Amino acid sequence: MEANARWVALTAVAPVAWGANYFVTHEFLPAGSPLYGAALRALPAGLVLLALCRWRRPHGAWWWRSAVLGSLNVSVFFVLVYVASQLLPTSVASTVMAVSPLTMTLIAWPLVSERPRPAHLSGAVVGLAGVCLMLLTGAEGVSVPGVLASAAAMLVSSFGHILTKRWSAGTDVLASTAWQLTAGGLFLLPAAAVVEGPPPALSTPALIAFGYVSLAATALAFTAWFTGLRHLPAGTVGLIGLLNPVTGVLLGTTVAAEVLTVQQLCGLVLVLAGVVLGRPTRAGRRGTGGTPGQPDTHPHSARDSSPSHPQHR
Repeated sequence: MEANARWVALTAVAPVAWGANYFVTHEFLPAGSPLYGAALRALPAGLVLLALCRWRRPHGAWWWRSAVLGSLNVSVFFVLVYVASQLLPTSVASTVMAVSPLTMTLIAWPLVSERPRPAHLSGAVVGLAGVCLMLLTGAEGVSVPGVLASAAAMLVSSFGHILTKRWSAGTDVLASTAWQLTAGGLFLLPAAAVVEGPPPALSTPALIAFGYVSLAATALAFTAWFTGLRHLPAGTVGLIGLLNPVTGVLLGTTVAAEVLTVQQLCGLVLVLAGVVLGRPTRAGRRGTGGTPGQPDTHPHSARDSSPSHPQHR
C-alpha cells in the first residue's frame, strides 16, 4: 500500500500540471497558432528528456512505435488541447477531460487485458456525473467547437496512453517519453510552417509561459504519467487524472476570476469522490497479468523493441 501511495502521488503530478496548463495557455499564449503552440510545447520537452537519457536511440520496433505514439499523444493531442484552451474557460476546458477515466478503463480491457474493476467503473461514473454538473450550467462562454476539441483530445489521448502501456513494458520510461515528444514535435513543425506561416512573435510573458508548458506540463508531467501507467492499473491512473479538472476549476475561479456556482461546486465534489472510489486497494496487488495493481508485463513487449538498450525491471 505504501508503494501504491508513492506511485499515486507521482502520477498525480501530471494532471495537476495539465490542469494549470489550460490556464497558462488561455491567458498567455498566442491565439490562432495551435500548431506552433503544440510544436513549441513538445519539441523542447523532448530534447530536454533526450539529454537526460543521454540521447539513447530507439531500436527495432520502437522507431515506428515512437512515430505512432508521438502522433497520438503529442501532435494531435497537443493541437486539440491548445484549441480547447483558447476557446473555453479554463474550468470548462479541463473538466471535459474528466471523462477519460471511463474511456481509459474500457480501452484497457481489450488492449492490455485489464478487466474493469467495479471500483474503477463506479468511480468513473461518479466522476462523469460531476463533469455533467459542472458543464451543464447554461453559463455563457461555452463554445461548442471548444468542447468538441476537448472531447476529441480526451479520446485520442486515452487510446494513446493505453497503447503506450501496452508497448512500453520493460523499456526505459524517460527514453520512450523523450522520443514520443521529439517525434510529435518534429511532425508539427512542417505542418505549422505550411498552415500558419511564419512563427508568431512572442512576448516575454509568452516565453515564460512556454517554459512552464514545455518543461513542467510536458517533460515532467508525461514522465510522471507514463511511470504511473507502468506501475498502476489504467483505471486507477485514469481516475487520478480527475485532478486535472479539479486544478483547472480551482485556478479558473481563484486566479482567472471565473464564477463557481453551487452546481459546479457539487460537481467538483463528485469528481473528487470518483478519485477516492477508484483508489488502489491491498487486494488489487495480489493479481497477475492484467489484474489491477500489477505492473504491466504484456507479452507484446519484446527485448529487441526497446526504445533504447534493453532495461528490463
